[in-house]
Amino acid sequence: MSQISLLVLGDPAASHLKLLSRLPEETNIVTTVDADHARKHIADADAILCDMGHVGLLKDLMPEARKLRWIHSVSAGVESFLFPQMIASPVPLTNGRGAYKRSLAEFVIYGCMFFAKDTRRMLRQQSEGRWEQYYMEEIHGRTLGIVGYGEIGRAAAAAATAFGMKVLALRRRPELSADDPHVAGVYGNKDLREMLAQCDYICIAAPNSKEAIGLIGAAEFAVMKPNAVIVNVGRGPVVVEEELVKALQEKRIRGAALDVFDVEPLPAGHPFYSLENVLISPHCADRVTGWLDIAMEIFVDNFDRFAEGRELNNIVDKQAGY
Repeated sequence: MSQISLLVLGDPAASHLKLLSRLPEETNIVTTVDADHARKHIADADAILCDMGHVGLLKDLMPEARKLRWIHSVSAGVESFLFPQMIASPVPLTNGRGAYKRSLAEFVIYGCMFFAKDTRRMLRQQSEGRWEQYYMEEIHGRTLGIVGYGEIGRAAAAAATAFGMKVLALRRRPELSADDPHVAGVYGNKDLREMLAQCDYICIAAPNSKEAIGLIGAAEFAVMKPNAVIVNVGRGPVVVEEELVKALQEKRIRGAALDVFDVEPLPAGHPFYSLENVLISPHCADRVTGWLDIAMEIFVDNFDRFAEGRELNNIVDKQAGY
C-alpha cells in the first residue's frame, strides 16, 4: 500500500482524534486548525478529515487541493459542506451517518413516553408535595410515523417495535423498505398527509435537504390527530416553526419534543420556552459518552476501505443533500 497523506482539520488535543493512532503506521497525518499550517500541507493531501466546526477552513483550502481523492465529515449533517465547489468536485464526500442513531432513537422513545406518562404533571405534583393519582397511557399499540427513514429512522422503528408500537415510514424511495420487518406501511412523499393522519406520534428524522425544508407545514398540521406529538431529531427547518408554534398554542396537537430548531441556540424569549406542551433538548440528544469516538470508528473503517481501493461507506449524494 502506498503512503497516504491525511490532513485532519481539527484540534490535535481532541480526545476522539486519538483514534487516528489506529491508522496504518505509514500514513502521513497532519492535524491542525491553523490555516497557515494547513495550507502548507493541502497540496499533498490525498484525504481530508474535517472535524466539527471546521468546514470554513475546508472551504478555503479546497482550491489548493490538487491530489485530493476523499473528504470525510465527522458530523452526519453536511448542509454546510455543500458549497458550490464541493458540489462541483468529483471528490467523494462521506459523513458520520449512523454514528448517532441509537441515542437519537432513544430520544424518540423518551419523547413519546414524556407525553404518554404526563411527566410534566408528575414532576409538578412532586415539587408541590401533592399526591394525586391520574391515568397514564401506554405507547404499546400506538402509531409512530417516521418522516425520513434513514439510519435514525430505522433505529427509531426498531426501538418502537420493541415497545409494541405500530410504525409507518415515509421516504423518498418507499420501495427500498418494502420488506422492512419493523414497518407496517411505507409511504412516498406525495402520501405524507395520508400517513400523518394515522399517527399518534410523529418522528421527524429527515435531513435538511431542499425537498425536506418546510415539509411539515400548515396543511400537514391540519390533518394530524389532536393527540399527536411531534418528536424532531432531524433538522429544525423540516418543520415550519411558526406553524408548529400555532398548533401547540392552540392545542391542535398534543405536544412536541424538540432536539433541533431553526435557530440555535434557541433565542431567549422564544415561545417554545414557555409552552407547557413542549419538551426542549438543546440539540444534545446525540451527545452521549463517547459519541465522537463512535463517529471516528466510521472514519477508521472508511479509511481502510480507501486504502484498499474498496467502495466507501456513507457517500453523500451532493445533489440530494445527504
